[in-house]
Amino acid sequence: MTETAPRPTLEAVAERAGVSRATVSRVVNGAHGVRDELAERVRRAVEELGYVPNQAARSLVTRRHQAIAVVAAEPETRVFADPYFAQQLRGISKELTAHDNQLVLLLTEGREDHARVGRYLAGGHVDGALVFSLHLDDPLPGLVRGAGLPAVFGGRPDWDDGRGDVVYVDSDNRGGARSAVQHLAGLGRTRVAHITGPLDQTSAADRLEGFREVRADADPGLIARGDFTSGGGERAMRELLDRCPDLDAVFAANDLTAAGALRVLRERGRRVPDDVAVVGFDDMLPVAEETDPPLTTVRQDIEGMGRLMARLLLRGLDGGAADDADDPQAPTATPPGVILPTTLVHRATA
Repeated sequence: MTETAPRPTLEAVAERAGVSRATVSRVVNGAHGVRDELAERVRRAVEELGYVPNQAARSLVTRRHQAIAVVAAEPETRVFADPYFAQQLRGISKELTAHDNQLVLLLTEGREDHARVGRYLAGGHVDGALVFSLHLDDPLPGLVRGAGLPAVFGGRPDWDDGRGDVVYVDSDNRGGARSAVQHLAGLGRTRVAHITGPLDQTSAADRLEGFREVRADADPGLIARGDFTSGGGERAMRELLDRCPDLDAVFAANDLTAAGALRVLRERGRRVPDDVAVVGFDDMLPVAEETDPPLTTVRQDIEGMGRLMARLLLRGLDGGAADDADDPQAPTATPPGVILPTTLVHRATA
C-alpha cells in the first residue's frame, strides 16, 4: 500500500516562513494589515509546501464559501444545445475562476425544479447567485430574495417589487433591433417581416418593440412568433411565406432563428439576399459565419455580459473592492442596471 504524505498544515507554513500562525491565516484568507515582505514570505512558503487551505475552516473565518450559483431558467436540453448559453457561461466561468470562486450550475424546467433550487439557495451553500434567461412570472427572483442572497440578473427585469435595487446586465436589444430594421429599409426593402423570440422574455419583447419603432405601420401579418430556436425559425418562416409571399426581408430575433429561416427560404426557392434579405441578432460564432450565405446580424458581447455579471456580484460581495482597472466597460460603482451596446455586422444576407 502506498503511504500518503501528510497534508501541510498552517503551522508548517508559519514555521517555513518564520512568522506566526495568525499571520499565515491573514495572508491565506486575504485579510489586510500584513507587511508586503511578510506576505511574500508566506506566499512563497505556501507554494513550496503545496499548502491548500481547508475550505470549511476558511469559511468560518471569512463567512464565504467561494462558490456562486449560476441559475438558468431553462431545461438542460436547451442550455447544452444553444451556443448562446455556452458563451455566457464561459464568460461567467472565466471571471469566477480568476477570483478563485467555484461555479455551481442550477437549471430549472418546472415547478419541482424551482422548489429544489430554492432549497439549495436557502441552504447556505453559495455566496450569491447569477440568474439569467428568466421568463414572465418566473418565481426565481422571489426565491433568490427569500434566500437572502445577493444576485445579479442577466437581462432587463420585468418585475417591480418596489425596492428598485435589482442589479442586472443586458444588451441594447431595442436599439439593436432598430439598427437591423433601419438597415433593411436602407436597402429599399418595403415588406420587412419579423420572427420574434419567446415574448415572455424581455429580450424578445424589446427586439419586437425596436422593430415596431421603425415599422410602426407594418402589416401585423408580417410578424410571426418564434422561440429562439432554429426549428422555431423554420416554422415561423413557413408561416410568413404562406401568409405574405411578397415579403422581401426578415429580421430574426436571434441567429438560430435566422438559420432556420434561411433553410426554409432556400427550400422555397427564394434567393438570399436578392429576393429576401435576412438579418439576425447575437452574432453567435460559429452560427452566424456558417449559415449559407453568412449571416448579417446584430452583435452583442455575450461572453462579456457573463463576465460583467460575475464581476458586479463579486464586487458587491467584496464591498466594492473588485479591480476593474483593465475593464473600460465596468462602471466604478454597482449600478441597478448596465446596458451594453450592440453593433450591426455586415455579411452576405443583407
